[in-house]
Amino acid sequence: MATPVSANDLLRMRLTSQLIGGSSLAPAAVVTHMLATQAQDFAQALWAIGVRSPGSTRSSVLGSLRSGDVVRSWPFRGTLMFVPAEDLGWMLGISAHRALSAAAARHRTLELDDAALSEARDLTVAALEGGRMLGRDDYFALLESHGIRTTGQRGVHIIWVLAQTGVVCWGPPLGTQQGLVLVDEWVGSSRVLGRDEALRELVVRYFAGHGPATLKDLAWWAKGTVADLTLGIALAGDALEQLSHEGTAYWRLAGAPDPSGWPALTMLPGFDEYLLGYQARDLPLAVEHSQKIVPGNNGVFLPTIVVNGRVVGTWKRAFRGASITVTPEPFAELSAANTAALERATKRYTSFFAG
Repeated sequence: MATPVSANDLLRMRLTSQLIGGSSLAPAAVVTHMLATQAQDFAQALWAIGVRSPGSTRSSVLGSLRSGDVVRSWPFRGTLMFVPAEDLGWMLGISAHRALSAAAARHRTLELDDAALSEARDLTVAALEGGRMLGRDDYFALLESHGIRTTGQRGVHIIWVLAQTGVVCWGPPLGTQQGLVLVDEWVGSSRVLGRDEALRELVVRYFAGHGPATLKDLAWWAKGTVADLTLGIALAGDALEQLSHEGTAYWRLAGAPDPSGWPALTMLPGFDEYLLGYQARDLPLAVEHSQKIVPGNNGVFLPTIVVNGRVVGTWKRAFRGASITVTPEPFAELSAANTAALERATKRYTSFFAG
């Protein structure tokens, strides 16, 4: 029997499962708890981990990349994500085939047939084996020097295919980004799961880090089939608890705490899982404000200010040398208490990048 809950209940539970408001977890443990976090914007993705790991700094988050505990790849939705290195293999095992099939027409347009991709793979393995790594620009230069075109998004798609097939991933820090490395060399230990085990793992850990959420949310987030994910929910059994709100079923991890209050005002990065982790975003984000988060529906999600589970504004940051300027843009005037909380959140953000 599903337990009926209010919208506020859902938001409070979701903030808790997403570790918004704080946790005692180190950066790598945050990524493991979340299963995967959106990471196409590297600097903002570092803060997505940092905001969930109080006391962490940019350096400590980078340390989880340097140690090999966390890598960046495209396990779900064709989107770059931070994932626990040990989980990358089974994630690709349940997602890569559909992703590659969906991209086949685009690859034909780019003239990326099996022969071209095999040539790129052999060159990549030869260049990176022995623990070597390359930044994106140097990697593209390598391909071009061997007559493999990278223009018109061709280079990006070559990396994507090699990542989907488990050849490469983005690993240790290199400059302001990450170095491209061979998965077999960089990932020290990979968990091997059968398909049913992997579906159960995906379902349980998604709802643990994002719940309460719906089956549609999960299907959108993982780009899996409803049939597979329904099976995953069935395999999860008593590990999950079902809730209901206005006739819609939601799941969360069984035994998850029921928070009684709200965390303080939070400054979340753009592309954060708090919005991007779900197909439906109307609970935390009022429809009239959606265009302010994604101006012109251009696909770029701005950083958000969250109060009592709801998005109440955006903010911008500017890096000038070692200094950072934060400019808040609330939808309406903030209370004195929230203005003070925003000042504290700004200090936390600037200290994160200073560390």
